[in-house]
Amino acid sequence: MMRACVARWRRRVASASRGGRVARVPRRIPGDPRLLGYIARMPKEHQRIATLEDRTYVEGVYSILNPQLAQTRTNKPYLKCMIRDASGEISARVWSFEEAQFEAVTSTGFVFLRGSTQAYQGQVQLIIEQIEAREVTADEMMALLPSTTKDIGAMFGRVSELLRSMGHPAMRALAEQYLADERLMEDFRRAPAAMSVHHAWIGGLLEHTHQMMELADRMLPLYPGLNRDIVLFSLFAHDLGKTVELDWERGFNYTTEGQLIGHVVRGAVWLQIKAAHASKVEKLPGETMRVLQHIIVSHHALPEFGAAKVPATPEAVFVAMLDNLDAKTQASLSAAKREFAGGGEWTDKVWALDTKIYRPDPLA
Repeated sequence: MMRACVARWRRRVASASRGGRVARVPRRIPGDPRLLGYIARMPKEHQRIATLEDRTYVEGVYSILNPQLAQTRTNKPYLKCMIRDASGEISARVWSFEEAQFEAVTSTGFVFLRGSTQAYQGQVQLIIEQIEAREVTADEMMALLPSTTKDIGAMFGRVSELLRSMGHPAMRALAEQYLADERLMEDFRRAPAAMSVHHAWIGGLLEHTHQMMELADRMLPLYPGLNRDIVLFSLFAHDLGKTVELDWERGFNYTTEGQLIGHVVRGAVWLQIKAAHASKVEKLPGETMRVLQHIIVSHHALPEFGAAKVPATPEAVFVAMLDNLDAKTQASLSAAKREFAGGGEWTDKVWALDTKIYRPDPLA
């Protein structure tokens, strides 16, 4: 029985090789009772990453995120990356990997892989034996890319409502220039907020923006010296450049626009264009335009984090701090994955936070 299983598995791998794909016989063959506790099965349906346990054989199509070439202690190249589907993501390694494979493997943002999970420092990671680029359909993409769990229509409706509640007519006219841009607003509803750090899912940009605007609406009464219109509009507009900085049609990647220009600069340029059109209805008074542009170019707070200027108005400070609050809080929650049992008490180091995260809620 064991020999028959091994023979079938080797024939399957040989067939894949004849088809022109990179294929390797795994070190542990599914069906072999000597797998030392590995869950041996040939998966027929997509295996959700959120359900993967230690010592599980994995085969299927997934999204590949943040692929990087690295070297072992003996100076041999290997691939490290995150493997993702709509349910979550897992750290992965391909120990037998050549630099010449990198461009081909990462060309589509999606891969077919075979491998096995294993525990490492309290976390489950995926050791990949075979990996190749794979084209996917629109339906498959929906199963492979994470999406917001919140109602996109309701969030966008609330964002629009808050913008239209601004007091100054010139600010409302400016907001309407953005809201009337159907292509931009469609992308705003669908784009992720980031590649991986926070709100890295379809609808993430809208969710992040909505969350900040709701927080501001509740907090602003505590700071009567801040201008509500400037804060609300800036929270809406400051990240809109991500709709062209990021590509979510082939996994999550940076576009050429994102690499060469970036969302900060694009956002400031768009603001100038939209304000020029809005001035035909109601012109922004005084230095309002310059102040709004300053908030966009300073919202990353520090030059080493991508800010062109350090925040230099009370509203700019508030927007930068609120942006940082929501991004880092969500990053810590995403890393902790408290909704899933198991996985150890500590996460891997979250580089955006410069620390590991203690996962348990002690009062739960």
